[in-house]
Amino acid sequence: MRIIFMGTPEFAVPVLDALVQAGHQVLAAYSQPPRRAGRGKQLTPSPVHARAEALGIEVRTPVTLRDADAQAAFAALGADVAVVAAYGLILPRPILAAPRLGCLNVHASLLPRWRGAAPIQRAILAGDAETGVGIMQMEAGLDTGPVRLEGRTAIDSKTAGDLTAELSAMGARLMLEVLADPDAFPPAPQPEQGITHAPKIDKAEARLDFTQSAATVERQIRAFNPAPGGFFELNGERIRVHAALCVPGAGAPGTVLDAALTIACGDGAIRPTSVQRAGRGIMPAEELLRGFAIPPGTRL
Repeated sequence: MRIIFMGTPEFAVPVLDALVQAGHQVLAAYSQPPRRAGRGKQLTPSPVHARAEALGIEVRTPVTLRDADAQAAFAALGADVAVVAAYGLILPRPILAAPRLGCLNVHASLLPRWRGAAPIQRAILAGDAETGVGIMQMEAGLDTGPVRLEGRTAIDSKTAGDLTAELSAMGARLMLEVLADPDAFPPAPQPEQGITHAPKIDKAEARLDFTQSAATVERQIRAFNPAPGGFFELNGERIRVHAALCVPGAGAPGTVLDAALTIACGDGAIRPTSVQRAGRGIMPAEELLRGFAIPPGTRL
């Protein structure tokens, strides 16, 4: 098929790769404009932008798709379908209607649960037992369109990074199935019950809240791994926690209970196993404690 690809973060890259490997003709890749990143604040292309250029695909980075010129340029490509994966811009009706088969979105949740920008993180934070990915026929509403095909997976103890990789690969496979025979996967309207929303993650949410139960704090840690990274502060320094265990323990929330950095929560305790100081690499908690004392009784 003649395809326009629309995506921005790493989640979308495997979907683009799958389309190319399957022999589809990717006419152009739309992505968010380059952003300043890193210590030098250099303009950096998105992962999709970089990958598309490496594949020899034309990249377009409009700031908006609401003006007539951008819509005309999109329509002029003459695509059979647009494949969308975490693009980040609202698609107005003229864009949705331009391809012959419309726009198909890879959405990382079991719709209608977790419509919005951060479905993977929100599913972990909520303690959902499972999540998944759906191939959705896009319409004007926010993730309200009918779903053509869906896959599921248990969340278990997976991090957001784990699920991002798994659901991206799953979404790529499902998208290829739908594109191979669209008529075999007619769009099914989403249920009217069970709608929840997944707003974008605010960095302030990554501060670990030890007044919550140990299970809730551990979910925070997994939901914000790898980014923005769950953290606590000590003496003005931010310590990220990348992994932790729920363990028995009791005390005032946020109190360090022992020499292994067990931290009391509102119910139970957590024991960080993988941590990171500002400007340092990720390390086991015991390595941190050898050079950075956090004695029992410390309040975090």
